[in-house]
Amino acid sequence: MKNQKLLTTTFQTVLQRRTLALAIGALGAASATAPALAQEMTETEAPAVTSVGDALAQGEATLSFRARTEMVDVDGNDVDLTSVKTRLTFASAAYEGFSTLIEMDDVTHITEFEGGVGDPEGTEVNQAYLAYTTGATTFKYGRQRILLDNQRFVGGVGFRQNEQTYDGFSASNTSLEDTTLFLARIRNVNRIFGEDSPVGDHTNDTYLLNAKYTGLSAGALIGYAYLIDNEDAAAFSTDTYGVRFAGSKSDLSYALEYATQSAAANNPANYDADYVLAEGSYKLGTITLAAGYELLGADGADGQFITPLATLHKFQGWSDKFLGGGTGNIAGGIEDVYLTAGTSLGGVKLALNYHQLSSDDSSVSGMDKLGSEAGFLVAGKLAGVNLSMKYSSYSADDFSVDTNKLWLTAAAQF
Repeated sequence: MKNQKLLTTTFQTVLQRRTLALAIGALGAASATAPALAQEMTETEAPAVTSVGDALAQGEATLSFRARTEMVDVDGNDVDLTSVKTRLTFASAAYEGFSTLIEMDDVTHITEFEGGVGDPEGTEVNQAYLAYTTGATTFKYGRQRILLDNQRFVGGVGFRQNEQTYDGFSASNTSLEDTTLFLARIRNVNRIFGEDSPVGDHTNDTYLLNAKYTGLSAGALIGYAYLIDNEDAAAFSTDTYGVRFAGSKSDLSYALEYATQSAAANNPANYDADYVLAEGSYKLGTITLAAGYELLGADGADGQFITPLATLHKFQGWSDKFLGGGTGNIAGGIEDVYLTAGTSLGGVKLALNYHQLSSDDSSVSGMDKLGSEAGFLVAGKLAGVNLSMKYSSYSADDFSVDTNKLWLTAAAQF
């Protein structure tokens, strides 16, 4: 703990006093020397890694910044926050199969924090793991990023300034033809609320298993088992088993998925609920149109299908109206029918989406039509800086209140 506090204090001091100046200087130096370095690399081989010292000396450090203004209007009550995330990452070269990665994040509030925005201020270790690769298998031990499939069940919530990462052990293997096997045992989930929050960390004894087969011409077949034992939030403890099939043919893309879930470990509830997804998209010239149906079902009043490790911001609309205290569902379950359209004009990405959300079991929720949401995204790059504007507008029917959100983001990496 003393070492971690020392790292955190040192990193925060550097950020406040020197990092921006160093980054600007490094950018100028890199621009001046890049052609010569590129020519040199083509003429000489990379030096051999014969020791741990070589692995560290030949490692790569990257520095990135992401500034964001988020404006929230909840039924006429406005809040906003401007914040900057600074990330410093060091990845070593490999020595006899071993390598390491250390990543520090700092989130600083530029404007006064009024609540209502999920980007807490703070400095912490985002990733810190030791990896070992032998043949087709890679092992990782420590704090790491885990993103499985489309992140509907296990993800990193990368949109938020403080990422969700996992403490534990993982193994990935590709020795079987067209097959990727992934296994992890998670001891702690570092949630987006930050280490200073009483709900920022959840102690777990969780197992994640995911097997993906890509040998079918029509698409990838994925089977998974996510066995969550959350020792700090008993209602999050669940056993989920599912299968997903996703692929494309010419201009048509599609995905089908089914999962079943039951309460597990220390969960006081007793329920069995289902998850269903059917999604398709078609590319019409430069425009891609998509439609989908997603069900997070309910087992009467006993419980509902939840996804506590998911990247929830990606689903059920960007307004985050259905977080359900981190479970991703509400009593009675949720049916989501959605439409999207996307294109690119002159290197600028444009996207539109619409969600119509209803209760799966209105006898439990006491609601029928929950609400609808429309949103758009504009994103592009200017002078090496990624810029985006995202907007969502939730219109309440039986659930919650009208909510509008706007995000303005600029990000760069050196």
